[in-house]
Amino acid sequence: MATGFRILQRSRAVAPELVERFRALPVANVSDVMARMTAGGARLRPMHAPGAALAGPALTVKTRPGDNLMIHKAIALAQPGDVIIVDAGGDLTNALIGELMLAQMVRRRLGGIVLNGAIRDSAAIRAQDFPVFAAGVTHRGPYKDGPGEINVPIAIDGMVIAPGDLVLGDEDGLLCVPFDAAEAILAAAGEKQAAEQRQVARIEAGTHDASWVDATLRRLGCEGLD
Repeated sequence: MATGFRILQRSRAVAPELVERFRALPVANVSDVMARMTAGGARLRPMHAPGAALAGPALTVKTRPGDNLMIHKAIALAQPGDVIIVDAGGDLTNALIGELMLAQMVRRRLGGIVLNGAIRDSAAIRAQDFPVFAAGVTHRGPYKDGPGEINVPIAIDGMVIAPGDLVLGDEDGLLCVPFDAAEAILAAAGEKQAAEQRQVARIEAGTHDASWVDATLRRLGCEGLD
């Protein structure tokens, strides 16, 4: 087995209807019901036009920093709606994708791409709404020599992503929802969003109760309360 330079088959993926239900939820609400313990790192930011959310099953890539050979292969393998998510070590020396690869992903109707690495042709990427998340920008192009792996578990800033897990992203950042927990997390995140909407309504009506703040300060022994 050529560990480090291999292509595996994905055995499962979150269902399209589940993806669409998650797409309507803020990533922050999903994060809250996952105990705020999972995140793709603050460096991974949306590089595309504002407003387009990322949601789809993960097609994972692990590549040598600065090399995009296996990303090209992942684009060819990906199914419509898939999110290619790449662990490239966070190195920003060389860009891993640009305008030409973007055009291929749009043509294949993929769900987006996440790069723990850099992009180039950033103006072209910002001009369209295909979801692209990356850690930085550089004009220096990539190498195409490998090695790398496709459809293996990867990790970005402590967030573990297995092939077929659900990848979410919006202006607040990236999140991975494990395949086996997706249904339960969806239900909890929906309840969280509904509770926040009720709270906003109370704030607008002037009936919001913030007495918990003083109660917490007293419990913690804060001095100087009225």
